[in-house]
Amino acid sequence: MTDTEGMRRADRRSAILDAATSVFVERGYAGTTMDDVAAAARASKQTLYQRFGDKVGLFEAVIEANIADAEAGTDPHLAALRDTDDIEGDLGRFARQHIRDVLQPHLLRIRRLVIAEADRFPTLAQTWFERGPERAHDTLADLFAHLTERGILDTDRPRVAAEHFNWLVLSIPLHRSLYQPNTRPTDDELDAIADEAVRIFLAAYAAPQQRTGRGR
Repeated sequence: MTDTEGMRRADRRSAILDAATSVFVERGYAGTTMDDVAAAARASKQTLYQRFGDKVGLFEAVIEANIADAEAGTDPHLAALRDTDDIEGDLGRFARQHIRDVLQPHLLRIRRLVIAEADRFPTLAQTWFERGPERAHDTLADLFAHLTERGILDTDRPRVAAEHFNWLVLSIPLHRSLYQPNTRPTDDELDAIADEAVRIFLAAYAAPQQRTGRGR
């Protein structure tokens, strides 16, 4: 396969997943058929089955693609944090981006769909949990362990610290957004939530010399 052919296949896959996302969000998981997705994507059912196996595989691919798109926005900030000399500033920049990525309207709609279907389709909820929050916690735990080794953070339980940080950043706006879909926080409100989350986190987990350096 040439590079051009590979790019075309990737673009076609992306177009199918975009169409599938729209159909799943509009009709729900149970109410969506492979025929519906094929029509929306202008693809054959045979193509969908060849690429994704079945509806479960297609929905899992939708979850994976949407989470990967969100992670792309924070990857540069995570890279900067590994070598940071300004933990408050770099962690704040990550938090501000992270909160915006998670609160993207289409991701909120998928999250609501997964929650609504969790009892009937627990595998889908498990997939979202493992590839979303759990993977984020794993990534942050690895980062916080590294920063502890560098003497910037102070935690002997980096996984717990990762969960604390993630939900300090997300819990307030995410909870509101799930129940108030027509109300979105302003950018200033999101920045204030992210900054306060970082302040609280560092008050608990910054290494002693970092707290001294920040005037604590």
